[in-house]
Amino acid sequence: MSNSRAAVRYAKAILDLAVDNTSVDAVEADMRSIVSTIAESKELRDLLESPVVSGETKKSALLAVFSGSNTITEGAISNLIANKRISILNEVALKYIILNEQLKGKDVAYVTTAVPLTADLEKKVLEKVTKLTGKEVTLENKIDESILGGFVLRVGDLQYDASIANKLNNLQREFTSSL
Repeated sequence: MSNSRAAVRYAKAILDLAVDNTSVDAVEADMRSIVSTIAESKELRDLLESPVVSGETKKSALLAVFSGSNTITEGAISNLIANKRISILNEVALKYIILNEQLKGKDVAYVTTAVPLTADLEKKVLEKVTKLTGKEVTLENKIDESILGGFVLRVGDLQYDASIANKLNNLQREFTSSL
């Protein structure tokens, strides 16, 4: 939980700096790039989590991977490394995106599914979430095969878990508690 609070603090600080320097959109593009790159690269995730790799090695690798990024983004990476918090880089980037969308009056709805959403289903989910929240919402579809089926919907602090894996876990808890 402390990592989540730390990530929010870092994200707020980065957003404040980006607003002051009128670089909000450029930094958001960098943060989206960070999230997608980390999601696609197991080697990068391992590098960020490794206690064996030195901070300087991580810094040079990250700055090389994200070369051409805004100076605020590069400074954030350097700051996270200096404070030995680089392992939360992905979470900081996600929080930045959410905070920036909220600043624009939008919300981001994260839908985790076992398979990619079809365009028609994505449209229906978007309409329903917009109706529920009363705000303009953008939809991010994450693929996680471990949920087996169904979906997990997260908007801000609210989460609705309709995954098959969750239902199976609940059944298992019921059976073990009744024995």
